[in-house]
Amino acid sequence: MTASRLVRASLLTAAVALALTACSASGSVSPSSSSSDTSASESSTPRPTGSSTATPIDGQCATSDLSGAIGQGAGGAAGSVGVTIVLTNNGAAPCELQGWPGVSFVGDGNGTQLGKAADLDRSTPHPTVTLAAGGTAKAPLKITQAGNYSDDECKPKAADGFRVYPPGSTESLFIKDTNYTACTVPTIGLLTVGALAAG
Repeated sequence: MTASRLVRASLLTAAVALALTACSASGSVSPSSSSSDTSASESSTPRPTGSSTATPIDGQCATSDLSGAIGQGAGGAAGSVGVTIVLTNNGAAPCELQGWPGVSFVGDGNGTQLGKAADLDRSTPHPTVTLAAGGTAKAPLKITQAGNYSDDECKPKAADGFRVYPPGSTESLFIKDTNYTACTVPTIGLLTVGALAAG
């Protein structure tokens, strides 16, 4: 009888140890799954410009294959100027872009964003544009003059150029252009960009 009790006690001890091991193992799974959730949510955060546009498309141009420039635009109205963002495919194969680029002024010699990112002019068509090797796509960019605001409202600063995110990309390119003055107050937007078109 004593031996029987000893066997039962040993079995009970083994069962408890097994249960504790299982709990501990399931506890170790939980942090890794929560950290993968965190990294997934971090990877889907919007671009620093705050101008998230289209999601990536099949055959999308890699940002590393693109270069940018400021081209002539349609002129401008009182207090603003119209130019174009020109993106050139420097890759060896055709690629595609669709939608609105994210655009912002940058300065301070280190790429610091100046003011609010460009508003998107959603009244313009946004078809998929195929860029042959060496081909270009253009988006109209309206730049409101910082002088339309008082210095206190705007806190103006000379810009080094523009940071441009191709549609659907989380990587940006820099277009050097020192011809414009930005507002550094983050609530004031001087830029409005249209969708890319063949150009």
